[in-house]
Amino acid sequence: MSAIQTIWPPGTECVARYNFPGTTDQDLPLCKGDVLTIIGVTKDPNWYKAKNTVGREGTIPANYVQKREGVKSGGKLSLMPWFHGKITRDQAERLLYPPEMGLFLVRESTNYPGDYTLCVSSEGKVEHYRIIYHNGKLTIDEEAYFENLMQLVEHYTKDADGLCTRLIKPKLMEGTVAAQDEFSRSGWALNRKELKLIQTIGKGEFGDVMVGDYRGTKVAVKCIKHDATAQAFIAEASVMTQMRHNNLVQLLGVIVEEKGSLFIVTEYMAKGSLVDYLRSRGRTVIGGDCLLKFSMDVCEAMEYLEANNFVHRDLAARNVLVSDDNIAKVSDFGLTKEASSTQDTAKLPIKWTSPEALREKKFSTKSDVWSYGILLWEIYSFGRVPYPRIPLKDVVPRVEKGYKMDSPDGCPPAVYDVMKLCWTLEPAMRPSFKALRENLQLIQDKDYL
Repeated sequence: MSAIQTIWPPGTECVARYNFPGTTDQDLPLCKGDVLTIIGVTKDPNWYKAKNTVGREGTIPANYVQKREGVKSGGKLSLMPWFHGKITRDQAERLLYPPEMGLFLVRESTNYPGDYTLCVSSEGKVEHYRIIYHNGKLTIDEEAYFENLMQLVEHYTKDADGLCTRLIKPKLMEGTVAAQDEFSRSGWALNRKELKLIQTIGKGEFGDVMVGDYRGTKVAVKCIKHDATAQAFIAEASVMTQMRHNNLVQLLGVIVEEKGSLFIVTEYMAKGSLVDYLRSRGRTVIGGDCLLKFSMDVCEAMEYLEANNFVHRDLAARNVLVSDDNIAKVSDFGLTKEASSTQDTAKLPIKWTSPEALREKKFSTKSDVWSYGILLWEIYSFGRVPYPRIPLKDVVPRVEKGYKMDSPDGCPPAVYDVMKLCWTLEPAMRPSFKALRENLQLIQDKDYL
């Protein structure tokens, strides 16, 4: 074995690249794809002591594992790196030059808006095949029909089936990275064969959320079927690979299927969303100490995001999940971005979004703080919808004039004071999540409840 280049510190997460049956009682057997945590290095630097997900410990060969890294190429990751969007026939032919048998790309059709064109290099020239969109399906010859472009490309990669040649080599759009390659490289690709989908627990416009089993562990799985939607979720998954905190829902891995399906596998949160948890149990079951604990859990997650320069943008009780042992964890990273980026505001939840984010599309940790104040109000009102009895169109004008919601019934004054700090109209005057956590800690320590 060659000496390893760098020694990974304890706590490093890694993935087995190969099977390792183990040769002594001290060894930890590995199956390709196992996720492990490094405990420390042994006397021989070619061997680590590690622990697997069920808590078993032992020694492993260093060159059988790869370090799990955060996926950094967020905006450039593509499920369809061969898709070039709106380019002309001439541009496509230039991109496929010099000619190479089976070199291909897909573009939007310039002559038939809404349709696509498959451009393939064969015997020194480029053939252009119109992809017709018919009854919700895609076809070239009106014999074979496909749900999406990924299925179509996969089919013709295996068999020419009437084309001049089978598709051999994709011409990647400049600046894009194939998502599957990047998730594999960084250690986040899971094996579809080892995932059992058991039952649907939620339906969204993007697809289903299901309970599944991955290697004997109960997991939650977002199943995204449509390639265009899946592309948006790739960005969410890449953000999740960079985060590690006990109060954030943990990503376990990603499965990209050639046919266009995407599975995002996360830890399973048995008690569902915080808003449903609060509504279904109410104040007869949930005491003040539990409400404060949920408030602290979310605040600690947000303090972590703040420290790592991430803005959530959609913080609300519906996007916080509750584990079997009553830990609240922030989820739904669909809108989460690096702190500097802006975003279209058309789909934003008005009652949870800060005035400056709605007005000027300015998102920051401070706009998350505003949303956190609304979430606190949801917690202490046991899941009521914010701004009760105020028509939606009137919420923003009233808030901008300084209106603040009344304290929920039975909410400790000290907690209501925290909410009002979050709803300071001037973003710079709002507290940080670190300051909010310290404030809640004081309330907990003084037992104001």
